[in-house]
Amino acid sequence: MRRAVVLHLTKVLIGEMNVRNDVKKAPYNVLFLCTGNSARSIMAEVILNRAGQEKFRAFSAGSQPKGQVHPYALDLLRRLHFDVAGLRSKSWKEFSGPDAPKLDFVFTVCDNAAKEPCPVWPGQPMTAHWGIPDPAEATGTEAEVRFAFADALRMLTNRINIFVSLPLRSLDQLTLQKQLDAIGKSKDAGAPPASVA
Repeated sequence: MRRAVVLHLTKVLIGEMNVRNDVKKAPYNVLFLCTGNSARSIMAEVILNRAGQEKFRAFSAGSQPKGQVHPYALDLLRRLHFDVAGLRSKSWKEFSGPDAPKLDFVFTVCDNAAKEPCPVWPGQPMTAHWGIPDPAEATGTEAEVRFAFADALRMLTNRINIFVSLPLRSLDQLTLQKQLDAIGKSKDAGAPPASVA
């Protein structure tokens, strides 16, 4: 009888450990927002999907989607061998309904979207503003406009690389929020944010 109880408890504990390991392995869902969802948020989505691999699953959306991804953004991402299959400009409403994925993080990457009232997101995600100048608004020669896209991609890549290197599971919520905010406030995002106590 005692042996049966020990065996049963062992199976229960192993089952609980497997459930906990599965929970830890589940990717974090991250939504990047900007008004038009045609350049910055799209670039952030593909950067995180590559840099975060199986640890993160990135999405993007806009409050007033343009309906198409900016051709310069697509061209740049293709030249850098990012996966652009399935990219589309979409409304943030897709991520606020009952069938939407539970979000862990929501980042605004444009100042306009940061000022707008956002929907209620499933999962009560942590949020931060990581404003990046809009390359779609750049003027000048074609080379200057393309440089604006490359520069936005560089800034987003730096911020996202800092984000994916954070020890998310070991930080309490307040410390994590401070780190997320610090990433967005970094001038160039070329270096990790200052340590917060």
